Amino acid sequence: MLAGTAGAAGATDASAAIAQDDQAAVTFDAQTSGGSTIVVDEVTLPEGGFVTIHDSSLGDGETLGSVVGSSAYLEAGTHENITVDLEKPISEDDTLFAMAHTDSDDDRVYSFVSSNGEADGPYTVDGDIVMADAEVTVSADLEMTEQPTTGDSVVVDRVELAGGGFVTVHDSSIADGAVFESIRGTSEYLEAGVHENVRVSLDEPLEGDETVYPMAHRDSNGNEAYDFATSEGADDGPYANANGDPVMAPTDVTVSDDATVSFENQSSGGSSVVVDEVFVPEGGFVTMHDSSIADGAVFESIRGTSEYLEAGLHRDVVIRLDDELEEDDALFGMAHRDTNDNNKYDFPASEGEEDGPYTTDGDIVMDDGDVTVSAAVSASAQSSDGTTMTIDRVDLSEGGFVTVHDASLFEGDVFGSVVGTSEYLEAGTHEDVEITFDERLTGSQTVVPMAHQDTNDNEAYDFAASEGEDDGPYTANGDAVVDTAKLTVPATVDAMDQEGGETITVESVTLHDGGFVTVHDSTLADGAVFDSVRGTSAYLGPGTHEDVEITLDDPLTSDDDVFAMAHQDTDADETYDFLESEGSSDGPYAAAGGPIMASASVTVEGDETDSTDDGDSMDGEDGSNEMNEQDDDSETDEESGDSVPGFGITAALVALLAAAAIARRVD
Repeated sequence: MLAGTAGAAGATDASAAIAQDDQAAVTFDAQTSGGSTIVVDEVTLPEGGFVTIHDSSLGDGETLGSVVGSSAYLEAGTHENITVDLEKPISEDDTLFAMAHTDSDDDRVYSFVSSNGEADGPYTVDGDIVMADAEVTVSADLEMTEQPTTGDSVVVDRVELAGGGFVTVHDSSIADGAVFESIRGTSEYLEAGVHENVRVSLDEPLEGDETVYPMAHRDSNGNEAYDFATSEGADDGPYANANGDPVMAPTDVTVSDDATVSFENQSSGGSSVVVDEVFVPEGGFVTMHDSSIADGAVFESIRGTSEYLEAGLHRDVVIRLDDELEEDDALFGMAHRDTNDNNKYDFPASEGEEDGPYTTDGDIVMDDGDVTVSAAVSASAQSSDGTTMTIDRVDLSEGGFVTVHDASLFEGDVFGSVVGTSEYLEAGTHEDVEITFDERLTGSQTVVPMAHQDTNDNEAYDFAASEGEDDGPYTANGDAVVDTAKLTVPATVDAMDQEGGETITVESVTLHDGGFVTVHDSTLADGAVFDSVRGTSAYLGPGTHEDVEITLDDPLTSDDDVFAMAHQDTDADETYDFLESEGSSDGPYAAAGGPIMASASVTVEGDETDSTDDGDSMDGEDGSNEMNEQDDDSETDEESGDSVPGFGITAALVALLAAAAIARRVD
């Protein structure tokens, strides 16, 4: 367990230390952040491990509670410019600590908090914890690369906002002090967090090559409308860095009439491919032709085309193939016009009279890439309650499965690394594939979704059971077809069916930022967010707690399904204020848009639904009244059971979470 006195005074001055392969070290410079990510300049981990970000409460002895995020597993050696996604976004300027942590249990999963400090503790040198501190200004961050444009829009690569707002594009006259006159356009309202490939339409088009200044702006009045210019700067001013300068990223853009396409080598199930980037100056399509186009098969070579693309730059364009690939081939991504302006691809139907290809200096604009027919998997970073995750897209040439492996796969634990697999998937492209894990994952980690075959054609996943004889992974160029994704697990709850009514015992709860476990009765499924609360635990610190007994303020008098829900301590007063604040404080931990909770059936001894009250005789000699009562109860149970996992809980709590977020922004 890390000593509670660990603070800046006990740290190795790793910023000034010379990194050596046999000695842990950290370099961490002051920076401006949007509050969702932090960049550590350099870390040396002699035996592998993690770099963890602690907030300033570390100096107050909050060993576990100070953890706001940790990197993915890092191999032994020196690593530079490590971006750490924060599980607990920061909203105020703070002194943060980048700390080198071990992987003491060799599972490549950061378990320091969930193990209550028993695993994955910090590296030390001469008895001192290896860490470095830096002042972090919480504001915004922007990235934009040079690009072609029609003059009507630009694409900002990445935007990170601490409190929501906008990206405004200024032209170069801002350098001359034209604060308002330089505004060319602004984005729609963006929630707090990270956004990628944000298209900004320009109200006043660019007429020539230009250096533009994308600038992060606040939503200071909370109305989600950009009022900076109309208020003459009184509202929605720019986010500022530590020096008080606006957060912006000057970028050269080229106003161009020349289309471009970039299409990289890739594996595919044969049903879809991804074009990395396409620029269509007048709008149009990107069409995939197979290699027979080289033999003059202009129309027969067409395998599929994109949806209509508005004029401008587009990235990661997924194209479903009408004529699926059955074997490896070189495909050609070709930029096509929309000559008749109907937003429909009419090139083959019109025998080339309409929607022909873009050309530059007489040459068709296209790019080729080798496509290996096998499979493709794409998964993005996401939050989870530890029981499920969603795969964005999977394309399988012959059907099969998507299996999720944990990071022990990289240590060679091929079978033991399997944590869950999908149902059988037919050949073709599938989107938003939900996978239920075999056992709950209790810690945030990098997972490895892998495309697996169904080699014995029984539509059952037999890879682990057959020790690899059946249902092995799809491969491309000798490598398994995989993707990696960061799975953030902010809290977990496990509860078992039990008898009682006055108390409820929660088997286990892990809270990465501390909080409470609240017991809701089944009326939660009907949207009774507050009235369903029967009782809550005392404050629980960060980490894992087992056999948490909760005395119900309002005991159960009949059998019911209850929900043990993980709640935050958002105001950090260690008092449960969810009810009295009407949800603005201490709301539930959430993942994938829903609350993190576990259900359990509670049997109440002497439940009147199972026997007559006080021995009274039945109304009617044949017991018809009792039977009718049981039928009514059964119908109620069925209705409740249908709604338990579904819309009622999610809709009510999602609305509540949104309201709480708005309240915090206003505050």
